[in-house]
Amino acid sequence: MALVPCTLVLSMGLQAAAQSLDDRVWRAATPPANTATDHVASGIGLEHAIASPSALAVVQGALRSGDHQGWPFVVVDKIHARVLVFSGTGRWLGTAPALIGLARGDEAVPGLGDRPLSQIQPQERITPAGRFVAELDRNTAGQTILWVDYEQAISMHPVRSLNPQERRHERLASASLIDKRISYGCINVPAQFWRSVVLPAFQNTKGVVYILPDSRPLDSVFSHLLHSTEKAAAK
Repeated sequence: MALVPCTLVLSMGLQAAAQSLDDRVWRAATPPANTATDHVASGIGLEHAIASPSALAVVQGALRSGDHQGWPFVVVDKIHARVLVFSGTGRWLGTAPALIGLARGDEAVPGLGDRPLSQIQPQERITPAGRFVAELDRNTAGQTILWVDYEQAISMHPVRSLNPQERRHERLASASLIDKRISYGCINVPAQFWRSVVLPAFQNTKGVVYILPDSRPLDSVFSHLLHSTEKAAAK
């Protein structure tokens, strides 16, 4: 299968120009020393994170049910264009803004990973919702990425842009959620966040990526996690 990378390598000059902006853009919150706990099933350690109620519900459900299997995990909140990263023991590692697929939707288009980027229509550029087993690897350009859905060529990686007109670094800095929708389906995060949080968390291990829906109800995608939270709360 001819997997298509989400983006190609930037020229060295463009990389250097974008690096300063990327470092300023990075708003990932890291836990202060007094909240560095290894258990956040009840929200402990998340009081400084920027997280929606839906994201928190999935985090708590994953930890209470053990659905993440002791692996590190990421919650991608498409509606708010943010990612939250956790260790395998449930310690919150950081939060950052993200760029996601141009089109709203929660189902990947079948066979999309076999097609060149030029043949992917705007309405097909979707970041699919669901639970994915992820692992660090390299794309066809030799860049380290976190494969989320290998068959559909969906990954998480540091923000890059082959086309300056897309203004991906500027979009990542923007407060507008509309600006965050630009990718072909992959999840772009700040380079500093990638190096400091994502890479160390997933080094030499698999992990889980939970991508929240933006069109379907949360319960229709993560009912087993939400129900586990409700049962625990009722005890």
